[in-house]
Amino acid sequence: MIPAQPASVPAGVRVLRPDDRPTHPFTICALVTRPDQYDRMLSSYRAAGFGDDCEYLCIDNSRGNVHDAFTGYNAFLVEARGEFVILTHQDVELCFDDRATLEARLRELTARDPGWALCGNAGGIAVGRVAMRITDPHGDDITLGDLPQPVTALDENFLVVRRDANLCLSRDLSGYHMYGADLCVMADILGHRAYVIDFHLRHLSGGTLDDSFRTSAAAFDRKYARAFRSRWIQTTVTEVFLSGSRLVKQAATSRVAGWWRRRT
Repeated sequence: MIPAQPASVPAGVRVLRPDDRPTHPFTICALVTRPDQYDRMLSSYRAAGFGDDCEYLCIDNSRGNVHDAFTGYNAFLVEARGEFVILTHQDVELCFDDRATLEARLRELTARDPGWALCGNAGGIAVGRVAMRITDPHGDDITLGDLPQPVTALDENFLVVRRDANLCLSRDLSGYHMYGADLCVMADILGHRAYVIDFHLRHLSGGTLDDSFRTSAAAFDRKYARAFRSRWIQTTVTEVFLSGSRLVKQAATSRVAGWWRRRT
């Protein structure tokens, strides 16, 4: 039973309590351009055990581009009331593993790393190395990596995001590519990690490396070149130089550099 509002709190103010909980175990979200594929996706999720206790959200792009992946998935992450938010492509079908398997994998992942923020079924470990568990046009029953595998980026066909990680996508990026990588970078900045887990499903598409992908990749590169630039941060009481390079940081914070910075 939720206790009554404390008398000292003005009317209209809601007090957050530790017992506030998500209202659903899972929220399943998709952008829809082909209703026939989405219907098949829904049927496969429900057959796999994601029933009436789960929340389903979609954005209808079938008659026009209402939201791209960045604005649409941000809307899902804001509106979702599930403990875990599944961001899925409409052409994914749960033909192999089911809800019980996913719940077991998430429990295992939490026991291994309580700081995980998101996971998926395919992603990049390091330059030239990938991890995945998938059936798609490139092959059946593919397993790569020592799963669960920490990764730097995730493929977008199937993503599971912890709602309490409070992730969001970049406002200054757009389109339908690189948003899995963007979420992983955001998670890393916040102190979380991303993983590929052993959850087998079918993805009907093998991915598209076209001009729109190259445009998105270039925009992603520019955005993070600027975001991770070396720079001074001035607070009201101190100044801090941000840089991932020890040599640049030493040079910028040297006595001569400090004198020159104050002069200019």
